[in-house]
Amino acid sequence: MTASTTLSPTDVAALRDRVTGRVLARGDLPDGGPTAAEAVAAHSTLVAHDPDVAVLAETEADVVEAVRFAAHHGLRVRSHATGHGQSSPITDGVVLGTSGLAGVEVDPASRVAHIGAGTRWSAVVDAAAEHGLAPVTGSSTSVGVVGYTLGGGYGPLTRSHGLTSDRVRGFRVVLADGSVVEAGPDSEPDLFWALRGGKGGLGVVTRLDLELVPLRTLYAGSLTFDAPHVEEVLRGWAAWTATAPDDVTTSVAVLALPDLPFVPEHLRGRTVLALRFAYPGDPAEGERLAAPLRALAPALADTVGELPVTAVATIHADPEDAGPSWVYGAGLREVDGEFLDRFLAELGPGSGSPFVAAELRHVGGAGARDVEGGSAAGGRTAGFLLSLVGVNPPRLPAMVAAAASFAQWSQPWAATETNINFLPGPWTDDALARAWSPETAARLASVRAAYDPTGLFAWRV
Repeated sequence: MTASTTLSPTDVAALRDRVTGRVLARGDLPDGGPTAAEAVAAHSTLVAHDPDVAVLAETEADVVEAVRFAAHHGLRVRSHATGHGQSSPITDGVVLGTSGLAGVEVDPASRVAHIGAGTRWSAVVDAAAEHGLAPVTGSSTSVGVVGYTLGGGYGPLTRSHGLTSDRVRGFRVVLADGSVVEAGPDSEPDLFWALRGGKGGLGVVTRLDLELVPLRTLYAGSLTFDAPHVEEVLRGWAAWTATAPDDVTTSVAVLALPDLPFVPEHLRGRTVLALRFAYPGDPAEGERLAAPLRALAPALADTVGELPVTAVATIHADPEDAGPSWVYGAGLREVDGEFLDRFLAELGPGSGSPFVAAELRHVGGAGARDVEGGSAAGGRTAGFLLSLVGVNPPRLPAMVAAAASFAQWSQPWAATETNINFLPGPWTDDALARAWSPETAARLASVRAAYDPTGLFAWRV
């Protein structure tokens, strides 16, 4: 498979004749519509795509035609729903925009949601809630379902309910030869195993079937503490996690909040610590479990309480708009006093850190246990997941340097695996060696070779 090729106007016209959705070639200047690059823009404005062709699919048949076209012309294929997982520029090949394939159908009897490729989590959350059900979703509901789930999927219910991919009951997939298959426990079982956490290089998922959980409310929200209390709360939270029950999922984030209008007035220009809490059980028990965290220090704000599952995104309150974000992630075995000493020195208040957020998520619990029959999801050996987020482009070199420094000094605490969704690009061989165990990586390579022998589906960011 070549990195790029020259397409004639005739080639592109032939593809347009075969698909329902729009086809945009590099250099096209459509009247009143987006260019190819604009149509498949990454969520981070630091990343600028420029593919040979963008196909904005409206049907599964469009996907089939685009895949066959790419194979015929020696072009690589990438899928694009929301662009959240794209940290490197796409400069060649065919990009399949899947937003036209969005849609959710919920079967309340089986508690399964049938979810189209371009669907965002918000649509699934809302559709499931009508039946007293909820998906095991991530911290942001503006993220696309499929790309997130293919990597495993960690969120506010990880410790209580496992990874999102653990709940998948089947996939519908367009393969490299243009054929369409259903992958599940009893049909294409190797492909099913790989899609639950293997991320990419296997085909284009046009639909996934997700088991929902009976859940109407959570005892959840966040506690916000001012800079003078960051250290005592961080250390207190870390000690609390040592005996935390599996049905409580928490995280902390040191936030260097800018003095800008979108930040609540009482928090503008401050460095604070946000402690996120999620318990999918009785509110009285949730209040009891949260009490030791509330007692760590006086809070600037306390939003922890009973909330509907439709408000799950308010727990982390992740920004939804596109912007110049740069993210680094890592898996950690544990978070002890020595680690926190260094974390505070490098990333805490007064450190001069270039990041707007330095987050630690407590994982494990149900997320550490693989599903019956196994899956490719990596990162289960981690007790904590770290994310460093920067949004100031002039400070990008400082972000890269600080992340490299963290990677070096944190080695004594590093987990054997970092979940692929948290692994920063570029995904080199060395980087990917941290995403899965050697055994899982070897099996994934074998499945990819069987289903995509020519490497049609480019998946490394």
